[in-house]
Amino acid sequence: MNSKGINGLVQFAVLMGIALFACGTAIGQDVTYNAAPGTDFSKFKTYKWVKIAGAEYPDQILDSQIKQSIDSQLAAKGFTKSDSDNADLYVGYQVSISQEKQWNTYGGGVGWRMGGMATATSSTPSSPGA
Repeated sequence: MNSKGINGLVQFAVLMGIALFACGTAIGQDVTYNAAPGTDFSKFKTYKWVKIAGAEYPDQILDSQIKQSIDSQLAAKGFTKSDSDNADLYVGYQVSISQEKQWNTYGGGVGWRMGGMATATSSTPSSPGA
């Protein structure tokens, strides 16, 4: 293979790497919260889990993992979980579960301009709780 072919292949590999990196960084979660402006959270000591009416929830295992993660973060900040209706804070969450497209591609061939074959498939994986 001549140096022109190798340079073209290197450029293609670099461009594909940049494209994959850009795609990977574009996917993420949106986290939002609400609180009254100027709220002094140092006055609050206890919290209680509540269900949000009409909210979408994942399966029982994932629900438990989410709550355990939040419990540990709140405990690290000095909050104590309570089952009492007079807890200082009510904590709830909701999720948006969607399906993503998954692409599988396969390629082959001898080189640039020398022919070859390729296939591409698309599938929609199931999401947890669906």
